Amino acid sequence: MCGRYALGLQRAEIRALPGYPNLEIGEWVNEDNFVPRYNIAPNSQAPVIRRRNASSPDLQMQTMRWGIPYGKIHAKGQQAINARSENIMESAGMWNKYRSGNRCVVVSQGYYEWQTKGKAKLPHFTKNADGKVMLMAGLYHVSEETIPNYVFAIITTSASTSLSWLHDRQPVILTSDADVTKWLDTSSNAWSAELGKLLRPAEGLICYQVPKEVGKVGAESPAFVQPVATRKDGIEAMFAKQRAKQEGNKEGIKRKRSPSPVIPSMQSEPVGKVNKSPKIECKKFKIE
Repeated sequence: MCGRYALGLQRAEIRALPGYPNLEIGEWVNEDNFVPRYNIAPNSQAPVIRRRNASSPDLQMQTMRWGIPYGKIHAKGQQAINARSENIMESAGMWNKYRSGNRCVVVSQGYYEWQTKGKAKLPHFTKNADGKVMLMAGLYHVSEETIPNYVFAIITTSASTSLSWLHDRQPVILTSDADVTKWLDTSSNAWSAELGKLLRPAEGLICYQVPKEVGKVGAESPAFVQPVATRKDGIEAMFAKQRAKQEGNKEGIKRKRSPSPVIPSMQSEPVGKVNKSPKIECKKFKIE
């Protein structure tokens, strides 16, 4: 699944869509509702890309809320943050009414997933190896109200071979301008087998462990997308502190060792005279 992702870029850079030079974005609807964040959770406001309308190829960015509720838009209860690709292709459940004309692309730098190791859950961050933004396939819903509400869900598929150790699911990532254009083309208002081919696991991704603090909703830091192993407050720093502590202990042990006793030299006897029974004076020491 995909339950958390990052988009901490400035708005101008988000508009530019690094790595997708042929995608031109027009207006950004409700731009002020989005605050760049490294820890975007469900119910957050975040930017997605969609067609301005079905008859126009022009693309626009729009800030929407993450999570499509089951039932009425304002109903309090469960909501879908992910849509399984298998259900979409089979036209199963609620996704049938969205797949033909309500397709969108969710902009991110990468997504978080938790690896289960015994009782521990270790967060990992996955992103494109070439550094471009990650565009995830999505679907959106528009409420039938005087002021429409826009909400979205991210499509997931089976994990690639290279990421199956982390989780059995991953987001559908559109890796080329052509794939994005095809996904967003809703002019026919119909689903096709060609669209289904886009719902496949992506390769060319890198994944690494990140701080556990990202698991707390509301926590925020650019360090969340940095590998724990290379952070100044991460594993390297921990090992450095351990080495310093060990070296300090060694120095302390050396300083605590008692010095070797110094045996005073005895005065030489005159030649020819041998002291057969040297008298050794013993003194008593009081230990306090």
